[in-house]
Amino acid sequence: MGRELFAAFGSVSSARVITDRETGRSRGFGFVEMEDGADEAIVELNDHEMNSRPLRVSEARGRDQQGPRGDDR
Repeated sequence: MGRELFAAFGSVSSARVITDRETGRSRGFGFVEMEDGADEAIVELNDHEMNSRPLRVSEARGRDQQGPRGDDR
C-alpha cells in the first residue's frame, strides 16, 4: 500500500490493505497507523497519485462515528 510513502512523514506502526475474502483481491482501500506525522501525511498525501489513481487520505472514524450500514450494497 505504499508503507514507504507514509514513512516519509513519520513512524508507521502498521499498514494493511483490505482484501476480498473470496478472491483475495484488494478492495481499494486500506489503513495505516502512525506513531507521529499522521496529520502531515493526511495533508500531503490526500489526492496524491499512486498506481495511476488518486489517494483519498483521512483519519479513520470509529465504528460508533460511522453512519448506518445499508443492506443494498
